Amino acid sequence: MTVRIITDSTCDLPAKVVSELGIRVIPLYIHVGDRDYADGIDITRDEFYQKLPLFTQHPSTAVPSPAKFHAIFDSLADEGASEILSIHISETLSAVVNVARTAAAETTSLPVTVLDSRQLSLGTGFLVQTAAELAMQGSSVSEILPALEEQIKRTHVSAGLDTLQFLRRSGRMNGVISTIGELLQIKPILKMYDGISGVERVRTHQKSVARLVEMLKSHSPFEKIAFLHSNALESVHTLQEEIRQLLPNREIWVEMINPVLGAHIGPGVVGFACVTSKVPGV
Repeated sequence: MTVRIITDSTCDLPAKVVSELGIRVIPLYIHVGDRDYADGIDITRDEFYQKLPLFTQHPSTAVPSPAKFHAIFDSLADEGASEILSIHISETLSAVVNVARTAAAETTSLPVTVLDSRQLSLGTGFLVQTAAELAMQGSSVSEILPALEEQIKRTHVSAGLDTLQFLRRSGRMNGVISTIGELLQIKPILKMYDGISGVERVRTHQKSVARLVEMLKSHSPFEKIAFLHSNALESVHTLQEEIRQLLPNREIWVEMINPVLGAHIGPGVVGFACVTSKVPGV
């Protein structure tokens, strides 16, 4: 039995991990003016954040068609896959899950299971990594799913925004509210847990970093942790230094947030994705 794992480009997994684990990543799209960019193929993350403040029209985002998913499902069947597990960004944030479900229902070449990660960025990515590792060990989809459901309950993603400008431009926030927020120097902290998004409001960047530190302390000890940013590497280093004593003794990923999310949250974002350690006996 050969299980293949599919995800989308919002998962933010390092390219090396994707390659080593044989994960198939389907790009989402960024639309700017009359140009469409496939995330991670037609534009790099560095290029996107350099261009973002200069775009005369605000970028919009789009998902692949069911036909695109269907073609990939069939191609993996041709490569010898016996089952597919397709894991995607929370359906509360994107239509990707529903598109994948439509394609899965129309696929006859092999069984396809679609899982709503109920997360975003590396919150999804850590689930995809776990699924791919279990698949390589010979686990079936029915054996992988319980492990992922358990991990979802221990997964947290939070990020402090530097500006409300891009949420306003993307239509994700009322313009008047965002303008007032900028005048008051509000730095929202976006949170995601088990499919439910939330927001906290602090007044300055310094207080935003301090609040992220508090969150990380409350989530420790960590089974997995990574730091996320949108062209704000210096802020990541500050955050890392504040919790250095809590970090596991292994490589810690620092990843730039994908352009699909970046179009909505803008540059200057700093945050984290983590999986808390299992409680013994639970």
